[in-house]
Amino acid sequence: MTDNPAAYKYLDLITGLFATFLIVSNFASTRIIDFAWGLSFDAGTLMFPLTYIFNDLLTEVYGYRRSRRVIWIGFLALTISAVSMVLVGLFPPAEGWEGDAAWHMVMGLTPRIVLASLAAYFIGEFINSYVLARMKVRLEGRFLAFRLIGSTAAGQVFDTLVFAAIAFIGVFSWDLWLTLVVSNYIFKVGVEALLLPATMAVVRRIKRAEGADVYDRETRFSPFRLA
Repeated sequence: MTDNPAAYKYLDLITGLFATFLIVSNFASTRIIDFAWGLSFDAGTLMFPLTYIFNDLLTEVYGYRRSRRVIWIGFLALTISAVSMVLVGLFPPAEGWEGDAAWHMVMGLTPRIVLASLAAYFIGEFINSYVLARMKVRLEGRFLAFRLIGSTAAGQVFDTLVFAAIAFIGVFSWDLWLTLVVSNYIFKVGVEALLLPATMAVVRRIKRAEGADVYDRETRFSPFRLA
């Protein structure tokens, strides 16, 4: 298998899905839910782990360089959505519309949550992608399940802590904040483990369909490069 960008059929679809789940999960994060078994977390956590799965797919099939580019595309989409909501909030409500206070109560958190997500993503997603790419080279492409879980577990530690620190410190009590951190981490890594068989099957199928299986042996891993 070789790296042949002109022949890629699914890269644009995966990029679009990545950006979509990123934006939806951040807006959903304005609501805190009681999930089950005493786990409480922001609702965006229900969809957020899928962005890590897409990142795993991107890195494993197309390599770190293209994963890095897609992460920045997601960041741009999320920033545009946040700025749009801020601009919408600057306009006065229409006469007779009584939902303005409720709208601001919920959407008023969005810029802070987006900032938290961008900072957390910058650290978490790049750590996830970096660890997976380096482990792939070191292990010569073997032990895919171990590499997927290991990279996610590493990235989610930083992602969860950074996101919770920026988004929720001062908003919730320390007890609830710690519960959110622990619950988020357990849930996100748990989803990765639960979906691991499906993730591995999709990775192998995309590799065959794309004719791609990139090894980042000479890649420059700076997150600030776009090529």
